[in-house]
Amino acid sequence: MPIRHLSRVMPNQPIRTRKNTTLAYTASISFDNRLYNHDINGSIAHAKMLASVKIISKHDAVSIVSGLETIRKEIQDNVFPWDTKLEDIHMNIEKRLHDIIGEPAGKLHTGRSRNDQIATDLRLYLKTEIPLINKALRKLQQALLSIAESNVDTLLPGYTHLQRAQPISLAHHYLAYFEMFDRDTARYQDCLKRTDILPLGSGALAGVPYNLDRNLVAQILEFSAISKNSIDAVSDRDFIAEFQACSSICATHISRLAEELILWSSSEFGYLDLDDAYVTGSSIMPQKRNPDYAELARAKSGRIFGNLISILTILKGLPLAYNRDLQEDKEGLFDTVDTIIPTLEVLAGLLTTMTICKEQMRANVSDFSLLATDLADYLVSKGVSFRKAHSIVVKISEHARSSNLTLADIDSKTYRKFSTHFPENYEGFTPEKSVSSRNLIGGTAIPQINKAISDCKSRLGEQAKL
Repeated sequence: MPIRHLSRVMPNQPIRTRKNTTLAYTASISFDNRLYNHDINGSIAHAKMLASVKIISKHDAVSIVSGLETIRKEIQDNVFPWDTKLEDIHMNIEKRLHDIIGEPAGKLHTGRSRNDQIATDLRLYLKTEIPLINKALRKLQQALLSIAESNVDTLLPGYTHLQRAQPISLAHHYLAYFEMFDRDTARYQDCLKRTDILPLGSGALAGVPYNLDRNLVAQILEFSAISKNSIDAVSDRDFIAEFQACSSICATHISRLAEELILWSSSEFGYLDLDDAYVTGSSIMPQKRNPDYAELARAKSGRIFGNLISILTILKGLPLAYNRDLQEDKEGLFDTVDTIIPTLEVLAGLLTTMTICKEQMRANVSDFSLLATDLADYLVSKGVSFRKAHSIVVKISEHARSSNLTLADIDSKTYRKFSTHFPENYEGFTPEKSVSSRNLIGGTAIPQINKAISDCKSRLGEQAKL
């Protein structure tokens, strides 16, 4: 397995002083070193193609490939001689290749520029990382689905404006998050289509005067398409902006879920008990069980949003084609990947280990004010217009509140004072009856939830094949 990233400060990197500040300011090797695997793979494909079209000899290509594999091993073993003076990952590898194989190393850069080289590296990087993000999303979705399967019959209040609204199934509630993350998976998969385009062969901006076989390079590197315009290819970072946008929407969903985990595990709600592995204590208050992991997941959305704004700001005023500004596209990209994957993994672990306090949910769903909408719907079923029915139930609710009663405490005679459409033997609703009445596609009735669970399982299975 390739190393995901290297230390931002390399072991043999000199300590920054005033004397070398200018050089360090323009160098990117401290962060683009993590692209080494993709840079080497791109160079190997390029060398093989150059030999295929007889621009270099097969002997030189074999030597280049062998040297590049030696460099890969040196980097993985943390013995590679990084040099800040060489600025970036490309020049560090090229210099080391020359040290290892000599003069043939100089032939590798034939027909390419660092401009199309870095564009290729970044696309290869995201082609690797997006499937890993979707894998983490599927694990989170599986955790949500498992909760749903175990809690089809668990009822609790649904909320609007953070106030109790109507009875729902807990399964229905967590399947809502499943749908959010399912859209995220689809967005990432769609982003991958526009990332999966090979820019190598575009040169600095105008193409190259060599008879390169770009299709062969695309085949070796497993790109599904080749860029159509060399100017666009070297300056395009839309795929990074799109990735950051996908990640920002996903982070929004993460933050919403985290916020609810924090609220529901509080004493005020008491719906969840988070596992000890996902809470921390207080330095002064012995009783505290702080939901720090969920809080950090909520907070980390902010840095992902910032990375989206950063890349959009970098791109918004750039003339064609390549500008050095584009060096600033990488740290935010790496940070988003390094943030979102572990956050998804942490949330999946938190969900699979938490305890659901069904008794507290049941106690709160027994609040009969949650059944006010059912009263209005009942009157509609008796021929009353919904607006009229709504007005009647508002008056009933106000009466109950002023009399310190629940809707269940009101007898049928009192109900009939507000509307003769209530029968003399009117018995009202229960949370179970309320939930079961919403038996349409997308509703919270148990038959619909069971169908939804089956559909979610099917979708997860299809995603796993991608």
